[in-house]
Amino acid sequence: MARKSLELSKQAKVKQTAKKITLEKVQKKTDSTEKKTKPSSSKSKTSKSPQKAKTAASAKPTTMAELLAITGYELKAPKHGQVIEGVVTDISKKMVLLDIGGKTEGMVVDKEYEVAIDLIKGLTIGDTVKVFVVSPENDRGQILLSLRRASLDRKWEQLAEYLETGKVLEVEGAEVNRGGLVAQTEGIRGFVPSSQFSRQFLGKMDQLLGKKFKVKIIEVDKDKNRLIFSERHVSEADAMAQKASALKKVKAGDTYKGVVSGIMPFGVFVTVDVPLTKDKLGKVEGLVHISEISWEKVDDPNRHFRVGEALDVMVIGVNEDTGKLNLSVKRLKLDPWQEIDKKYVVGNKVTGKVTRVAPFGVFVTLEPGVDGLIHISKIPTGQEPKVGEDIDIFVESLDKEARRMSLGMVLKEVPVGYK
Repeated sequence: MARKSLELSKQAKVKQTAKKITLEKVQKKTDSTEKKTKPSSSKSKTSKSPQKAKTAASAKPTTMAELLAITGYELKAPKHGQVIEGVVTDISKKMVLLDIGGKTEGMVVDKEYEVAIDLIKGLTIGDTVKVFVVSPENDRGQILLSLRRASLDRKWEQLAEYLETGKVLEVEGAEVNRGGLVAQTEGIRGFVPSSQFSRQFLGKMDQLLGKKFKVKIIEVDKDKNRLIFSERHVSEADAMAQKASALKKVKAGDTYKGVVSGIMPFGVFVTVDVPLTKDKLGKVEGLVHISEISWEKVDDPNRHFRVGEALDVMVIGVNEDTGKLNLSVKRLKLDPWQEIDKKYVVGNKVTGKVTRVAPFGVFVTLEPGVDGLIHISKIPTGQEPKVGEDIDIFVESLDKEARRMSLGMVLKEVPVGYK
């Protein structure tokens, strides 16, 4: 109980001191105003009538409102979430007082004091600092401030500036996850995606835990607490500059030599060499989608390529946003459907291999990239073809634009009821 009374006494003393300081500031301004308006000649002093002297004496302010009205001094009313400037008036072991131009001084106390202890150690009385308004007036009439939050706001502003200027900064590796590495700088955590590391650190990101390394910022969003770094924008800056130059030279329809750099279920990544000068090449990565590997259906890209394999590719698109190319291997060969109607005439007998059986019919491959369908209604009971079987068929219909072909079976004997 005694401890609580002591604490309340201290707080009352702080409020009383703050009020006294504010009154003194206003009174000084009042005195200054009176001094400026005071008559300079002795003649005017002696000529003042007793009645006027009495009126002047009665005009002397007796309340805070009267003082403010006379001087024009305006008390600032801070709002929650504002970042304002304050002048340090006192620093103790548990509290920092700041003059923010309000009816009372602002306070940095409790948790806000503890988290900002490193900042407070560098402060002296009279310093002007930016503060974040946590509470414009709590239940005790105190204005609560935060040094750390204002400092963080300024740091986010600096990070946005670094994004614009392309400044290189140092970060420290904090945590590895499946997508990349969490890193921090000046108390703010950011993220380095795996794709933003140079080849030196691919699969070795754990080597950077607790260590500092250089990065550039590629995305800043304070509202979403999103900060993205890139290590390769520093370590591979020259190569990336060459890549940018190479992208400007590439256009759809160009063919280049490349090397398979990765294989995924959806396609193959290929690094392409683009000539920049007679002796210099720019390397640009592109994707050969699974649908662009071959004119025939591809289920697994691993059956067609291996990492490190050299191959020729055609550019079918340039993605300037990602800096990658859309590539094709199959378009370097003639499309088998281009002159399909000359090779497979409706009514002609041909031979093919059964490649797939579906509930609605059987697919037959006539040549790589050319498939036809025997509808289930055209297959006699007991004569169902099997996968891998070579069979004789004839072309029933052909749709070149839709790349569809309907086939019929060449029957060795006509079953009962077959039409």
